[in-house]
Amino acid sequence: MRALIQRVQEASVDCDDGFESRIGHGYLILLGVGVEDDENICARLWQKINKLRLFKDDHGKTNLDLTAVAGSVLIVSQFTLFADTKKGNRPSFVYAAPPEKGEKLYDYFVELARRDVPVVGTGSFGAEMKVHLVNDGPFTIWLDTDLF
Repeated sequence: MRALIQRVQEASVDCDDGFESRIGHGYLILLGVGVEDDENICARLWQKINKLRLFKDDHGKTNLDLTAVAGSVLIVSQFTLFADTKKGNRPSFVYAAPPEKGEKLYDYFVELARRDVPVVGTGSFGAEMKVHLVNDGPFTIWLDTDLF
């Protein structure tokens, strides 16, 4: 799995199916599911994100996690995080999970987040979406479960 995490002051998503979601202070997580991913990998990624200390403490150091700052999370499915551009100029998505598997693991990731975070927003899986954010910092982290 891959996740692009942005520390935000606020974020929202407007979906072409009419669904909208908004959060305040917290993380915008763009989540990509790969062909070899499973629930164990999904849980490992969520635990890593939940424990990340990306918020500033009283001394200005990034020492606080989501719980410490009562942060929210907005999770948006993003299969394009698995784009392969090694050959030519048109990206291939052969390493992204097929839609059925991607949606199942996306939903599971959201379920895990909701166990730990009081406010969790989502996009609509497979929909065209407009994502809006006010990046705090800016502070952006890239996580790939193949790397940890």
